[in-house]
Amino acid sequence: MTGVGRFSYDEVVAMAAHVLRAEGVPDEDARRLATVVALAERDGTHSHGLARLPDYVASLRAGWVKPITTIVSDDVSTGLLLVDAGNGFTQVASARVCDQLLAKACEVGIAALCVRNGHHIGPLWTDVEPLAEQGFVALTCVNSRARLVPAGGKTRLFGSNAMAFACPGPDGVPAVWDQSSSVMSLGDIKLAAIHGRELPAGVGTDARGESTTDARAILAGGSLAPFAGHKGSAIAFLVEILAAGLSGGNFGFEDSSASFPGAASSNAGQFLLVIDPERTAGKGFVPHIGGLFERLRGNANARVPGDRRRHNRSNSEQNGIEVSAATIEAVRLLAR
Repeated sequence: MTGVGRFSYDEVVAMAAHVLRAEGVPDEDARRLATVVALAERDGTHSHGLARLPDYVASLRAGWVKPITTIVSDDVSTGLLLVDAGNGFTQVASARVCDQLLAKACEVGIAALCVRNGHHIGPLWTDVEPLAEQGFVALTCVNSRARLVPAGGKTRLFGSNAMAFACPGPDGVPAVWDQSSSVMSLGDIKLAAIHGRELPAGVGTDARGESTTDARAILAGGSLAPFAGHKGSAIAFLVEILAAGLSGGNFGFEDSSASFPGAASSNAGQFLLVIDPERTAGKGFVPHIGGLFERLRGNANARVPGDRRRHNRSNSEQNGIEVSAATIEAVRLLAR
């Protein structure tokens, strides 16, 4: 198939929720996960939208992730929550304690959430952007199964280990960035494989350890490279400590998904930090950082993080969400 189709946001949510409900995910949770998928498609983050729906399904069908997320929450201290996601979906688990986390942040100015034993499939910016829209500064990170060779190493040790940051903006629109510790995110590599696109040099190696620009070769037992060498490797290490170390979750090298043929996700951890900026900078926080936003946007072609996604969002809201024919067909096959 060639070409694209255009859908409304609600139609994308409905498509994804239908597929997830068919795999045993309860309606409310299916719609929550489907919303994440639709937000990614709407904002042009196609690598983590409908194209990742087969990963949700594969992990569910393999028995690697439980369709019903049952959490155990531990109110550790005034500013700290610990949650066991019960081998369910991390986004569902964190959503259930979000109000409690924000109440802590409002009370003491800062609060952290540590989640273990969960599967996070999707973008991270959807976890923090809503918090920034409510006036908070937020930072989150998730570790994953070992796919990345650390700088100077020979074998895979870390995951692609993504992290995201968001803060309120002077125009009411937050600044948000989301990036992996690898040169390219796993989702982008999978998308390149789906569409047969060649990758830039330096993204990863094949199963023999040889550098390759073939996305399929990287996915077939190859490995990812950290961005900027030792710098990206250090960030990946930091994410392992924050997401898995603090939560007591699995490190990337402790992954056991091989025992569940077809499993695509990682049973790992997430760290989420929420700060109330008015506790330090008062009501002047947003006006103060407004000068930084203005200088950044006025610096040649520089952008405030998240500007490109918001441009895509505006286009999708006016013209519909553009979905490739290959992705549409993949979703239809799952729905059958």
